[in-house]
Amino acid sequence: MSGHSKWATTKHKKAVIDAKRGKLFAKLIKNVEVAARLGGGDPSGNPTLFDAIQKAKKNSVPNDNIDRAVKRGSGAEGGGANYDTVMYEAYGPAGVAILIECLTDNRNRAISDVRVAVTRNGATMADGGSVARIFARKGVVIVSKQQDGKQVTEDDLLEATLDAEPEDVVDNGETFEVVSDPSQVVAVRQAVQAAGLDYDSAEVEFRADFDQPVSSVDEAQKLFRVIDALEDSDDVQNVYTNVDIPDDIASQLDED
Repeated sequence: MSGHSKWATTKHKKAVIDAKRGKLFAKLIKNVEVAARLGGGDPSGNPTLFDAIQKAKKNSVPNDNIDRAVKRGSGAEGGGANYDTVMYEAYGPAGVAILIECLTDNRNRAISDVRVAVTRNGATMADGGSVARIFARKGVVIVSKQQDGKQVTEDDLLEATLDAEPEDVVDNGETFEVVSDPSQVVAVRQAVQAAGLDYDSAEVEFRADFDQPVSSVDEAQKLFRVIDALEDSDDVQNVYTNVDIPDDIASQLDED
């Protein structure tokens, strides 16, 4: 029985991983389609599309899926949807601010899914603007430290991107984030490439002006449940928070 139980557990975990990968693929494909619709289907003349395609490829989305998304978005192939970007706001445990970015062809479905995910997991919907005001759009280019057996340093990145005027270089352990004005994200990405370095992703996202710490493992876990429920929605493209998880709580989470 124990062997069967272990197999069943492994099978369940694999199903969960496959489901999450499928949802990630769908979100990345949607980004490609929208970028093609807004700026045309030629990546060489549409840097937003170029970066959306690169991110999809780096996450192992099949090339055929990417090509079809470009054709749908650019109008070369039928079946494309008209997606709208909609933002929703919420407060999680410990007053953590949650900004929810949806890319949807059905606003009623999107808000319904968001509201259910938020309220059923101990968070509350926020008035429009109350959360968004503490977030600002930033260009973020992520670069791995280890590349072709060489170690990329913060000084390497600063020197490579100096002319693109980065605002900050953040050390995330195995990667660096080069943060810039959103209008400079392409210039930063191109500067990284010109220096002979590879990049993991280059996109515009929201960053909070200040962080809100959680005070317990329970608060952190509750917040993660809210985020997981939101990200499970097909319409939710990104979830941003201003959470700060202290080292001692992070350690306990890793142990769990």
